Amino acid sequence: MLALQAIGAAAQRLAYAVGLYPLMMSKVLGRLHKPPWFFSLIIRQCEMVGVQSLPVVLLTAVFTGMVLALQSWVAFHRFGAESMIATVVSLSMLRELGPVLVGLMVAGRVGASFAAELGTMRVSEQIDALWTLSTDPVRYLVMPRILAATLMMPMLVMLADAIGMAGGYFISVHALDQNPHTYMTHSYDYLELMDLYSGLLKAMVFGAIIGLVSCAEGYYCEGGAAGVGKATTRAVVVSAMSILIADYILTAWIFK
Repeated sequence: MLALQAIGAAAQRLAYAVGLYPLMMSKVLGRLHKPPWFFSLIIRQCEMVGVQSLPVVLLTAVFTGMVLALQSWVAFHRFGAESMIATVVSLSMLRELGPVLVGLMVAGRVGASFAAELGTMRVSEQIDALWTLSTDPVRYLVMPRILAATLMMPMLVMLADAIGMAGGYFISVHALDQNPHTYMTHSYDYLELMDLYSGLLKAMVFGAIIGLVSCAEGYYCEGGAAGVGKATTRAVVVSAMSILIADYILTAWIFK
């Protein structure tokens, strides 16, 4: 009997989790086509997601590019192919490392913030108070956050790509004594616009995932302060895992 109860409880939790995010997405999509859109709140959230995330994103990007260049030199030096370091750094940053690492950093910083804010508002009954004031909490609280994360992620990724490639250039030219003209030539000779567009598409999808998961976890939070902590943890973990899964799916679809 206890085993059946445990199985039933696990199945119930799984069904709840599977239905939670599509439910929130359906609510958001059903409100996108008609006003009000609260542009001031969207801009405020864009500042929070984009501008305030710049330090951690750019720091991650520059050291990623530097480490990637250094490790590539260690590997290619064995075969006398040091000239390909620039190509590896550029392609890796544009296609994969830029979108994925920025997504994980934003999930840890912004996703946790969204879940904690909405979870606190839920357990303190502020969301219920919005209903009594004839204000739709999904439109007022959730939509600006999801839109801001979706719009700002590509911008953060573009900056991260540029800074990461600059970090690789710095290490290759000033520490590994590579020719700067040759490095710049190899950085762009093997790149295509699809490499850039694929990374930006991934960034937009990752931003939507972060906004949706974190807002859903916070919006439907329950259980007081402990529930807020659990919702915040789930938001970060599920966002990170979803980003990695979505990265594989998008890569297989774009570059098949």
